[in-house]
Amino acid sequence: FSLLVPIRIGKAIDLIIGASFGKDLARELILSGLFAVVAGLMQYGMNLINNHVVFHTVRDIRESAFAKLQRLKISYIDSHAKGDLLSRVGADVEQFADGLLMGFTQLFTGVITIIGTLLFMFSMNVAIAGIVVILTPISLFIARFISTHTFEMFRKQSEERGEQTGLIDEVLTNEKAMKAYGLEEEMLRRFDDINDRLERSSLKALFFSSLTNPSTRLVNNMIYALVACIGSIAVYSGKAGLFGSLSVGVLTAFLSYAT
Repeated sequence: FSLLVPIRIGKAIDLIIGASFGKDLARELILSGLFAVVAGLMQYGMNLINNHVVFHTVRDIRESAFAKLQRLKISYIDSHAKGDLLSRVGADVEQFADGLLMGFTQLFTGVITIIGTLLFMFSMNVAIAGIVVILTPISLFIARFISTHTFEMFRKQSEERGEQTGLIDEVLTNEKAMKAYGLEEEMLRRFDDINDRLERSSLKALFFSSLTNPSTRLVNNMIYALVACIGSIAVYSGKAGLFGSLSVGVLTAFLSYAT
């Protein structure tokens, strides 16, 4: 339904250019509004279903992880930091939930949207659609390059967060012993050291991972500008042009699909 909106808007624009303000224009505007409302309602329903599935899955994972902790050997628990084990059941599961929420949305809507968009674009103008298809994967390569190189940064961040949680748990659990032996300053020093390392690794991981969005948007905006230029030439030159002919309304719809 979202993909049908640009076509109706494009037809409405062509009717306005042709000074046609009657029933045909009203029909196109009503249809585009109706399709947008239906798409919004379906999006709302999909998000409800996604949240239900994800958080039930996360609940089951937490229960399984906690049950696993009950079955682990004492030697395993003694040889691993408690903070690391806590992070796995707490923070790591939360990150997994965030990934699932994004993954479900992209899986169910992204693939269908891409296929539908390509079909609409090629039905409008094969040459310009071909340019978009050839150039768009550049943004995918950039995103993959950045995500591959930031993976280790996030792994280090997760390890240091687990180390920090472990130290906090150790201090709180053994507070009387710590005070009895006068280890307050030593624990403060250890905590500051871990905290500084966690700050640096978090800043580095978040900074480099945040480059993905502006980098891919730069490529996509360049493709958008190229499509706009070529489409404008096609509108101006008519059938005699290299890229065939387009109406202003079709070009408007095409730019929506390019985005």
